[in-house]
Amino acid sequence: MSDIVQQLKKLGFNEYEAKSYVALVKLGPATAYQVSKASGIPRARIYDVLNTLVEKGIVLKEEINDAARYSPLPVEIFLQKAQSEWENTYDVLNDSLRELETSANEPDNRVITLKDYQTIISYCKTLIKKAEKHIIISIWDDLYRELQDDLAEASNKVTLKGITIHVENPLNNLESHRITPFTETSSTEHWFILSIDSREMLYGPSFEERSIAFYTDDPVHIYLLEDYVWHDVLVNRLVRRSSDDLEKWITNEREAFFTKK
Repeated sequence: MSDIVQQLKKLGFNEYEAKSYVALVKLGPATAYQVSKASGIPRARIYDVLNTLVEKGIVLKEEINDAARYSPLPVEIFLQKAQSEWENTYDVLNDSLRELETSANEPDNRVITLKDYQTIISYCKTLIKKAEKHIIISIWDDLYRELQDDLAEASNKVTLKGITIHVENPLNNLESHRITPFTETSSTEHWFILSIDSREMLYGPSFEERSIAFYTDDPVHIYLLEDYVWHDVLVNRLVRRSSDDLEKWITNEREAFFTKK
């Protein structure tokens, strides 16, 4: 019940309103006393809460022999009403906010911190849809699975380039990263880079470690990180083409470079 109450609160209900409606759905037609008992709402508050829901059209009230009984709006109708209201709100906000949003008011060379897993995923999907020329990525299998369908759709109209880690049969021109001690170490964070037309970019660490990412339209950031992706692709190709044991040499050189002395 608590989960349903939390979801109803996202639709604009307060705690008592949500609990009252859920109690009525379970009880069917009931008195205020019965709703109070089933929901845990104090009797001193239950009448005000139910009357508010009646005014909102969520609860139906009938008088029987000077006694009031309350019934919930049928669930199917309630859900249709909630969906319709949400869509209307979305349409109004979509039009109003887009009118307010102008590129002239946007600061140059931004680096913005994004938090929350779903927010980051939504931002990635939105950027992918905006691509007009090319998409450059460096991506591990966990995030790739989330974005695979969006990347596949985008690859029909733009060039998809970059490298994937632990991804079987990646799309189009994407490189499969070779197996290395670095990629197989459990402590290695699954950093990702997603660059759109060399104009906008998202990058960040493993979501398992922390749900955070960074958005930027700063050309210096974008150039450096795209160049990082290219160097990763290049080294991967050189190792694959070489008959020497470059992997061991690269591993030793990396350890030497990052050893703190």
